[in-house]
Amino acid sequence: MMLYIVGTGGGSRQGMTPEAADAIEKSSLIVGYTVYCDLLRPFYPEKQYYSTGMRQEKERVLYALEQAANGFDVSLVCSGDAGVYGMASLAFELAENSFPGVEIKVIPGVTAALSGAALLGSPLTNDFAVISLSDLLTPWEVIEKRLEGAAMGDLVIVLYNPMSRKRTDNLRRACEIILKYREENTPCGIAENIGREGEKCRILTLHELQDTAVDMFTTVFVGNSVTRVIDGKLVTPRGYRL
Repeated sequence: MMLYIVGTGGGSRQGMTPEAADAIEKSSLIVGYTVYCDLLRPFYPEKQYYSTGMRQEKERVLYALEQAANGFDVSLVCSGDAGVYGMASLAFELAENSFPGVEIKVIPGVTAALSGAALLGSPLTNDFAVISLSDLLTPWEVIEKRLEGAAMGDLVIVLYNPMSRKRTDNLRRACEIILKYREENTPCGIAENIGREGEKCRILTLHELQDTAVDMFTTVFVGNSVTRVIDGKLVTPRGYRL
């Protein structure tokens, strides 16, 4: 009667922590978004799977809780870290009154802010903020306030969910807000398909970023006032005296 909430990193076996792999090995059932289950099937073909598409998060979390309540060990999988825009909080909320007997254990994973930063160099060596540009669950007015605060505070900013087929201008709008506090030539970076086939990254300026087309599998990094490019890598100095 254990429900593991597992962060699987980017999806590759190398990007998964040993603790995450161990939790999946212990589980008879893996539940998750279709893409994430498909990434795991080659590694765990003997497991049972239950997957749903986008915007069916509540359905799959309830199913995972129900199966755990029925005595199965279940892994509810999320990309990156399950506690960063993942299913961990929803599982606790739904279990609170309806599934008191289910034990929930959150297994951390490497979120895209960290794995993408490693691809680009070292852009997060000082204070930073992570902000999702998806307004499906958070009103855009709230997102704007968070962008304003992070930009005003000179934090390096990591943007999740920067663009989708329906939300084509949220990244541009975010850049316009940040440009009120940052120079156009501020170094930025994008990391795509981290830990998966097609993985790549590039460095560009904030001015260039606002007109760049990306997708939901892209993580965007906006440097602060001291971020710079060193030997082709995006670096935010910690402040040590050299």
